[in-house]
Amino acid sequence: MTDRAAKGTGGAKGPDELRQQVEQTRSRLGDTAGQLAAKADEKGRARARAADFRDKAGAMTVQLRSSATQAGHTVQDKATQAGHTVQGKASQAGHAVEHRAPLPVRTVVQAALRHPRPVLVAGAAAGATVVAASVLRRRHNGH
Repeated sequence: MTDRAAKGTGGAKGPDELRQQVEQTRSRLGDTAGQLAAKADEKGRARARAADFRDKAGAMTVQLRSSATQAGHTVQDKATQAGHTVQGKASQAGHAVEHRAPLPVRTVVQAALRHPRPVLVAGAAAGATVVAASVLRRRHNGH
C-alpha cells in the first residue's frame, strides 16, 4: 500500500483526521439538505407570506382607523365652526342674514350642532374612504 492510499483521497493524515473530515462533510450535507427541504416546502413558505400579509393588513387597519378618526374630528370641528359662523352672523345682523342662508344649510348645521356624533361618524367614514382610495391608487400604480 502506498503512502497516498493510506492517506485517502482527501489527504487525511490518519484515521482521526479522516473521521473529522467525514463528520464535516456530513454536517455540510445536512445543512444543504435542510436548505433544499425549506425551498421545497411550498406550504410553509405560503404560510410565512400569509403571515406577513396579515401583519401588513393589521398595520394598515390601524393606520386607516387613525386617519378616519382624525378626519372625523376635522369634519366635526369644521361643522362646529360653520355653525358658530352662521349663528354669529345671524345674531349680528338679525333676521335679514338668518334668512339669507338657505334653509337646508341652516337645518343641517343646526342638526350637526345638536347631534355631533353622527357628523363624527360620517366624517370618519369619509376619511377612511379617502385613505383607502389613496392606498389602492398607490398599489395600482406600483408604489
